[in-house]
Amino acid sequence: MTKDLDYYMNLEWTLIEGTDLDFNGNPYWYIEIKEIPSFAFCAKTIEKARENYKKQLKLQLMLMLEDGEEIREPGDEDEDDIDWESACPGG
Repeated sequence: MTKDLDYYMNLEWTLIEGTDLDFNGNPYWYIEIKEIPSFAFCAKTIEKARENYKKQLKLQLMLMLEDGEEIREPGDEDEDDIDWESACPGG
């Protein structure tokens, strides 16, 4: 299977949604993707964020593919889940 842009765009990414305040104290919504720590998309409403984050995701994936970056997929083991005390000798 070719892992091209279409392949990655159709994966079930782990979305992290939240709200915060901008520099003027106005609320906004953001969407992050667990598997792509550098990804964040912001909008004034959660509906707009959900509607439009894929445009930015597509651009980010295009750059990652072009640069030959590793793209962690949903379901790949997360380094944060490793029990490092058990994995390291002499612990």
